Parts: sequence; structure tokens; C-alpha cells
Amino acid sequence: MTSTAGANGTDTDTGTRGHDVIVVGGRCAGAPTAMLLARLGHRVLLVDRATFPSDTISTHLIHPPGLAALERWGLLDRVVETGCPPIDTYAFDLGPFTITGSPAGEGFDASYAPRRTVLDEILIDAAAESGAEVRQGFTVEEILTDGDTVTGVKGHGKDGRTVTEYARFVVGADGLHSSVAKAVGAVGYAEKPKINAYYYTYWSGLPMRGTFEAYDRGDRAFAAWPTNDDLTLLICAWPMRDFESNRADVEGNYRATLALAPAFAERVSAATRAERFLGMAIPNYFRKPYGPGWVLVGDAGYLKDPITAQGIQDAFRDAERCARALSDTLDGRQPFGEAMRATQEARDAQVMSMYEFTAEFATLEPPPPEMEQLLLAVSRSPSAQDEFARVTAGVTPPEVFFGHMEERMSGHTGNAA
Repeated sequence: MTSTAGANGTDTDTGTRGHDVIVVGGRCAGAPTAMLLARLGHRVLLVDRATFPSDTISTHLIHPPGLAALERWGLLDRVVETGCPPIDTYAFDLGPFTITGSPAGEGFDASYAPRRTVLDEILIDAAAESGAEVRQGFTVEEILTDGDTVTGVKGHGKDGRTVTEYARFVVGADGLHSSVAKAVGAVGYAEKPKINAYYYTYWSGLPMRGTFEAYDRGDRAFAAWPTNDDLTLLICAWPMRDFESNRADVEGNYRATLALAPAFAERVSAATRAERFLGMAIPNYFRKPYGPGWVLVGDAGYLKDPITAQGIQDAFRDAERCARALSDTLDGRQPFGEAMRATQEARDAQVMSMYEFTAEFATLEPPPPEMEQLLLAVSRSPSAQDEFARVTAGVTPPEVFFGHMEERMSGHTGNAA
């Protein structure tokens, strides 16, 4: 690396094309991508403007498929050892009836919901331990290109010195507002508008006893589950049409939502709010996740409403797919376009039905009579309740579950006749 004078008189460090991959963003998608590529022997630079541990807006939940990924990477024990409690029961209170089941799958009986201050530090430490060069507190100012091909990044660390780094591929793992996606004009598809506004905070003195509890009350909903430090995350949702009218009094509307389930509201009244309110409203989209010299992974390439809390495990699985594809390209086993096209197709095939299910689930509209009858039937069968919980955990595809339920209901009707 040589140092030259920048056009504005500041020092500029200019790197050589010494990296195979630069990963922009070091959280649930970026850190695993960097870690896996480094473990495969590739030269990886991972940059993030944050320093760790640091928080970020998140649902926290890692369902069993995400835990399976952590176990494959040898990191699950680190998460468990932080004292984050297991969640072995999902309960959906729909008003007239409740569906309560187990999310068990892929060899795990429970889910976990670690604070992001805990999880992300574990992931970025694992990337560094695997041989990736990690730069925290590094802000990317520009995505560099040569014609249509992305070639590197320019940015600065805490000292303000401008640094230019080059690589064969730049991976955007920088979320919804991805600088990489913006720079390359990544094309979106299957897009849906923001559905709900969500506000959450943490409560002490609100024990959940290993349960994820969700309450649906017309056009309002809320859910709660345990996380680290004996805290409970409690999130409320209302439709985007009410966003502007409600934003001036978040706490008042939050508590009014809880009041729709009086028994739970009473539990909250005995608890203590531990932190400030955080809000989010998430668009729904897919983006083409690759092009000349660039790749998108995690939320940068695919995002949906958080009501089913799939984001972390989706990021983990996306990281595995992208790391394999890039490794195959770097090692000459497969052309880049072919490898990434297969990766995009695999991603979309795996998540599209959950994407549609999540959007429908998030509308907070009364279900049509047929769906109401199906859910009522689910509530009367312990095995069907477990199946429903596994759908929301991303263990069972929605189409498989609904196909099974339709068969059961038609068989029951036939027997009755």
C-alpha cells in the first residue's frame, strides 16, 4: 500500500488489488460471509462503519434453521453461553382462540433471541478469527468502478484518512439502504409497500418463561419474547395508514395496543421499561443480487415485513449460499454469472412462499371465512398447532402446512358424511 496526496490535500492510502473480496457491512449477513470465505482460504476485507458491540434495530429471533447455521459454524455455544434463554413455545392469541405450538426443527427444540450487541460481536469476532481482515469504524464513501465493473471501495476510518481498497468482488451486506445496491442500481422485483409500523422496547420484570407470545386484535397486534439480561422485547404494530397520526404519541398508542389484551397489559403494568422506544417500517422487495464485480447478501438483496422474524436466519443462509458461489468462482470451478444465477434462483425458491405468507399475515385484516375455519381447526389439534408454529419459525414451508390442513379438513368432512 502506498500513500499519496488526495485532491483535497488530505492523505490518501491506495491499496493494491490485494483482496479477493471486500464485504461492506459486518452484521448478520456480512460477518458470516466474510468468515466463511476466509475459512475457505480467500483474502477478505470486512468493513463496517459501526464499532462492536453496538446495537441495531432487529427482531432478535433466531429460529431453528438459524441455530442450525450457527452450529455448523461452531458458534452456537457462544450464543447460548451469553445467558440468552431458549424459547420452546410459540403462542398466537387470535382473540376467540389461541394457537400454541413448538417451533422445533432441524434438530433443535427451541429458538433464541439474543441482543444484537451480543450476537453481532460474536459474528464479527468469528470473522476475524477465521482470517478475514476486519476494520470497524470504517465508513464507505464511494463504490469504485471500472466501466460497469465494481472494483473496490473508498472510505475512511476514525482517523479521517481516506483509504482506497480494491478486490475482485465487493459484497454489499449493508442492509436496506445498501450503498453497494444504490451504486450499481440493483434492480428490484416482487416489491410490496411498507405494511405496518412497528415500535418496540425492552422491559424488566416481565418474565416470559420460554414463550414467544403474539396477540392479534383487529388492526393492532403485539408480541413479546425473552432476550439477554432478564429483559423481554415487546413490540407493537399498527398499519402504515395510522403511522402519521400515531407517531406523535408512540408510548400512548403502544400502551393502547397492549390494552386490547387486558391480562397481558396488567402484566406489563407491573414491569419496568428499561430502554427507549425504537421504530421501524420495512419495505418488501427482492433485488437482483449480483452483477459485474458485485454481490448483495442479506437485507441488501431481499427484505420483508418483520412480523415473522425471518431476517437473521435468512441472512445466515444467504451468506452460506453466496460464500459457496464466490468461492467456486475464485477457485475457477464455476463462472461468476452461472454461480450467482444459481444462488439467486435457490434463494428465491426457498423464501418466496414465506415472503407471500408474511405479507398476508402482516396485513392485520380479518381472515376470510375459509381461513378462519382453518385456523380454528388448527387450534383444536396439538399436532396442527405445532405445524403452524413451525411455519412461522421458517421450518415448514407455508404451502406444505396449508396443503396438509386442507387434506385433513376435507378428509374429516368426508368421514363425517
